Amino acid sequence: MTSSSPTTVISIITLIFYLTPTVHTLGGSAATISITYGSNTTICGIVAGQPSQPIQCWTNGHLFNIYSNISFQSIAGGRNILCGIRSTGSVLMCWNPNHYPNPTPKRLYYNQTVTLSQLVIGDTQICAINNNTKSNVDCWRDRETFSIQNGRFRSISSGLGFTCGVTLDNAEGIICFGVNSEVVSYIQGQFSNFRMLNIVVGGDHACGVNVYGYLICRGNNDYGKIDVPDHLQFEFSGLALGLNHTCALRINQSVVCWGSVGNVSDYFESIVAGLDFTCGLTTNNLSVMCWGEGWVRSESKLFGYEVPLRAVLPGPCVRSGCKCGTYIQSDSLCSGNGLICKPCDLSTNILAPPSPGSGSYEPRSLPSRSLRRGLLAFAIVGAVGAFAGVCTIIYCLWTGVCCGNKRIHNSVQPTINGAATHNASQLSNSSPVSRSSTIRRQASRAFRRQRSGTSSKHADREEEFTFDVLALATDNFSQENKIGAGSFGVVYKGKLLDGREVAIKRGETSQKAKKFQEKESAFDSELAFLSRLHHKHLVRLVGYCEEREEKLLVYEYMKNGALYDHLHDKKNVEKNSSVLNSWKMRIKIALDAARGIEYLHTYAVPPIIHRDIKSSNILLDANWVARVSDFGLSLMDSECEWAKILDTRVGPPDVNEAEAVELMAYTAIHCVNLEGKERPTMTDIVANLERAVSLCDHDSHGSISSGQISIISE
Repeated sequence: MTSSSPTTVISIITLIFYLTPTVHTLGGSAATISITYGSNTTICGIVAGQPSQPIQCWTNGHLFNIYSNISFQSIAGGRNILCGIRSTGSVLMCWNPNHYPNPTPKRLYYNQTVTLSQLVIGDTQICAINNNTKSNVDCWRDRETFSIQNGRFRSISSGLGFTCGVTLDNAEGIICFGVNSEVVSYIQGQFSNFRMLNIVVGGDHACGVNVYGYLICRGNNDYGKIDVPDHLQFEFSGLALGLNHTCALRINQSVVCWGSVGNVSDYFESIVAGLDFTCGLTTNNLSVMCWGEGWVRSESKLFGYEVPLRAVLPGPCVRSGCKCGTYIQSDSLCSGNGLICKPCDLSTNILAPPSPGSGSYEPRSLPSRSLRRGLLAFAIVGAVGAFAGVCTIIYCLWTGVCCGNKRIHNSVQPTINGAATHNASQLSNSSPVSRSSTIRRQASRAFRRQRSGTSSKHADREEEFTFDVLALATDNFSQENKIGAGSFGVVYKGKLLDGREVAIKRGETSQKAKKFQEKESAFDSELAFLSRLHHKHLVRLVGYCEEREEKLLVYEYMKNGALYDHLHDKKNVEKNSSVLNSWKMRIKIALDAARGIEYLHTYAVPPIIHRDIKSSNILLDANWVARVSDFGLSLMDSECEWAKILDTRVGPPDVNEAEAVELMAYTAIHCVNLEGKERPTMTDIVANLERAVSLCDHDSHGSISSGQISIISE
């Protein structure tokens, strides 16, 4: 191939990614296969079934061996360079594979005490992790020098002029270093809110699995290479990143790719990636197969092609210490000189967030016989007491002793179709709304409550989300997903891993922006309110997050946004510019909002006064149903006075709408009476708006005077 051919670099646990402007190599999760680029493209592997574990390479149709009598544990490739760690971990050797069949070796490292375990190669550096207890990363390169970050790393990955790693000293944070300072700061910033298990870096994008088992990709998104498909926790065990594609190895050993490279149906032990192709070690016969547009061969382009290497080891041969089992026939693969350990799942050391109601299991020793007898006696006594308590509660509920024969309405309301009754009492505009029907309203509250609209079913118990999950859902709270802002913080659109679209309200975290006491109070108030409110015309709380001083609330997503945005949209200038430019639709939205507020005032226990009803706090779902939002979060804004609001877009009301508009207008007049006792109740308002909607649907059989409005009569 030419010098612009794509190639790959390798690591043991993490994925190595490398890229240059003229010749390209990228990374993968393999440790026993590698690809070098430059003058030629060379694919190498550590041979299986030999007394020693030597390296065999293939380039330009030729096979050649490197040190047939020396064993290696891992290899990695770069630009005109191939490196390998000896099986003891004490020696690092490198070659130029273009000098085949007898490339000259160069020893970069020798230390029998501080051994190496992970090897990665990038553009300007070769790095490896050692077993030092303090700073455990060593880096070399014969052309350039760069700063080596102090500290201890779980895993590392090298890319174009920089290296990134998951630290052990900074709560699984990501630290990057190298000569490419722009990419260093960008990639490190993109992962600043995540705790990671591994990281794979490249020229302009990076991927890794976080501590909760979810794959996260950040950076440039050309060809959709960071658009991670839906997946389960800890579903992926390996990754390979190309210039414009990403491939992931599942725990069932199948591979899924996205971006510019398609999928392949075989099963693999490990994978690596070039610029625009991917190679993998097949599970079937431990051969190396490559696929993708960049794998240019006349007989195999775009299809899988088996490289003519001998069977390759799926992992290094070790003497002992396999924590997660061994490969089948590993003894024969190592020719009796060791075993091949199965890689441990990422979930074995880091636990995923527990599901609601689940608890972690911890083995415990059996109690002594005397202790068991004592526990048995306590269990019997406790069972008798519990039975007596249950019987008492049942008796109280049956006789009404405990509840005082009082019924508290729940929030699930039956559906009553049809418009409100037209029978209504009248009252003068100059006098306050009559309160004489209060006693009768108490007696018939259940009936009017049915007319208030159908509540949604009780939602499942509110979920407690981790910050990482919500950051993943919002693309790390990107500006593209920002849909609103308020005194409490910013609202983002997000998509959870199960496909649900949600709105995530994130409180301000900067010291300058937040008042901690107010933020605490607002968050607790909203959470306390919404956790027990379930109504068709209230925005439903899906869950929340309290973590690392972060406070977030997760709501169901309202597709059509806030009423304010529609009313004040500068593009909404004609009657047909918006579905809201009709009196019927506006009255319906007013009715929806009133039903939600009525529920808060009348049926919530204890009653809730919203204090901040405005068009920006009335949201519209996909069916244009209005829902009230923001309980306890918004601070009181300064009061504004308007002489009048004239919206010519709606136009004059139709014949059927005229009386409805008049009824709504005079209802609104009574709502702003100076004295609270002179204002109508939400029940009265709902009744009038129900009548107004009915008038829009049917011809009016009467009229009302400008001095009167209707209230519900019992």
